[in-house]
Amino acid sequence: MPYFNPSLVLYTADSLNERGEAVIQQFPQAELMQVAQHNRLPELGMSHFKVKSDVLVLGKLKNQEIKWSGRSSDYIAPSLANGCFGGCTYCYVDRHKKVNPITLFTNVEEILTSVDAHVQALPWPKPANQTDPTYWTYDIGCNSDISVDYSLSDGVQQALAFYRDHPRAKATFATKFVNPDMLHFDPRRKVRIRFSLMPAHVSKLVDVRTDSIEKRIAAINDFYEAGYEVHVNFSPVIVYGGKTWRDDYRELFRQLDAAVRPEVKEQMQAEVIFLTHNQWQHQANLAINPKAEELLWVPELQESKVSQYGGWNIRYAHQLKAKMVAVFERLMHEEIPWCGIRYIF
Repeated sequence: MPYFNPSLVLYTADSLNERGEAVIQQFPQAELMQVAQHNRLPELGMSHFKVKSDVLVLGKLKNQEIKWSGRSSDYIAPSLANGCFGGCTYCYVDRHKKVNPITLFTNVEEILTSVDAHVQALPWPKPANQTDPTYWTYDIGCNSDISVDYSLSDGVQQALAFYRDHPRAKATFATKFVNPDMLHFDPRRKVRIRFSLMPAHVSKLVDVRTDSIEKRIAAINDFYEAGYEVHVNFSPVIVYGGKTWRDDYRELFRQLDAAVRPEVKEQMQAEVIFLTHNQWQHQANLAINPKAEELLWVPELQESKVSQYGGWNIRYAHQLKAKMVAVFERLMHEEIPWCGIRYIF
């Protein structure tokens, strides 16, 4: 896990409950500064990565909307945090915030109360679908990396315990980090962790400051043994170099096949998401990580699309992408036929 030791903690007045005070006490050397809103921060005069390394924000989540997903989960739960220590070049969270340090929300009990009310209003028994045959699933990490947040606030463990013990709900999150502290929690298969994977040499370029692909794969058996349900998340799939990307994914699948124990393979499934990139992010990356843009911004393979938020995104051209999806499915069937695909797009 990265050593996160912020020199500046920004906080809103309504975030300083018992949990907020406990977080502040973890970093006694940090300068404290009150802000009016957790999502409208002052200009900090720091670089992109410096903000992620040196700044922590405490806030109260007021909008506790629960959104339908139907892909990685049935629903997207209200965020426990926003932002991440990592600096992945394609991160959609970074697209929407000019300054994006880790923000922890301290009103965890209110968030979980909202989830409980939501799930109790849903039909039961749940109609089985690809997200889960039994439980209503909630993605708790769409805007942050839960593996990092786990070590910063006891609110994350409280949330995991809520889902573990809930008779109708189940938690899921994707991660690019391996946090050994999480192995001491007993999730009883009610928490699904999805390790994000891509060819290692590509990850080193675009998954900035995250744990290596080798480390993520090596952790799969350990997390299953600790009681987690463990899936994999091939996301984003980045196409490059003619057939080179196919060869690299074939090698990745072989690494996964060699590492994962038979009993873990029996329960593992995958989700596959091809790259969507963003014009604003492309411009920012030209200053931050221009080498990555040689893989991410390839107009001859991509077409533009206006997002639901009004941003100009690019994705692989429709007909070409259909062929890419077919190639990916065939590679998985040839190399890891034991791993089903929950969804691919």
